[in-house]
Amino acid sequence: MNRNTNPLPGRPAPLSDKDFRVFAEFITSKLGIKMPSSKKTMLEARLNKRLRVLGLPGFDSYRDFLFSETGQRDELPHLYDAVTTNTTHFFRESKHFDVLRDTLLPGLHARLRGSRELRVWSAGCSTGEEPYTLAMVLADFEAQHSSFSYRMLATDISTRVLEAAARGVYVMDKIDDIPSAFRKKYLLRSKDKKKRLIRIVPELRHRIVFRRLNFMEPFRLNKPRDVVFCRNVVIYFDRQTQERLFRRIADQIVSGGYLFTGHSESLTGMNVPLRAVAPTIYQKI
Repeated sequence: MNRNTNPLPGRPAPLSDKDFRVFAEFITSKLGIKMPSSKKTMLEARLNKRLRVLGLPGFDSYRDFLFSETGQRDELPHLYDAVTTNTTHFFRESKHFDVLRDTLLPGLHARLRGSRELRVWSAGCSTGEEPYTLAMVLADFEAQHSSFSYRMLATDISTRVLEAAARGVYVMDKIDDIPSAFRKKYLLRSKDKKKRLIRIVPELRHRIVFRRLNFMEPFRLNKPRDVVFCRNVVIYFDRQTQERLFRRIADQIVSGGYLFTGHSESLTGMNVPLRAVAPTIYQKI
């Protein structure tokens, strides 16, 4: 059979196995994300969008551009945006917020005794639903305890999602899981009812600092955190990288502070200074 491998007019040739391996190894080295051959179709589809934006004829041209001095300076953030997955919603894995509110915050508040703000880190914050959920819970607790206060850092590798998170604007369909009392208190509806948009109130937006952070690069926060949410982030890393990352995150947590992970993530068998206090909730020891 004569197989015609030429692309259709206006379409680039398919991503070759050789170029896929080059991209996959580079992505793993820079982001820690595993890129097995099963992800070739996904990567090809996402890089196709970059070809169109840049006006490049094929993946070989994109490869040459990516590894050029200009590409390494200008294209890496776009590549990171293309290959990272950002799935999130308000009050995702809601049990975590129940435990934080009912069990952990009273103890943390008693320990701090108003000496300083509670320091929180949402690591892998995506488009902001997680840190804003945390902010609602913390603000509600603050309203009931006059000596309590908090500040939050929210980080992600994707500049695109960080920009969306900082705006704090969401479609109405996104707010179904937010309790009605919180909707009334912490959400603003667009004056144009046809747009069906809401925005997080300024009081919460101003309590969160959004910043880009790549887990594969050396990092140290300016101050250790009392509470860290790092959920559904390390599932894309191999086990060795996961353990190394959790050790680095533990270094950023105060003694007695807490780490929340995703329900599909486990620290079992890892050499990290964290002990389980509830499913997927760990305390620094």
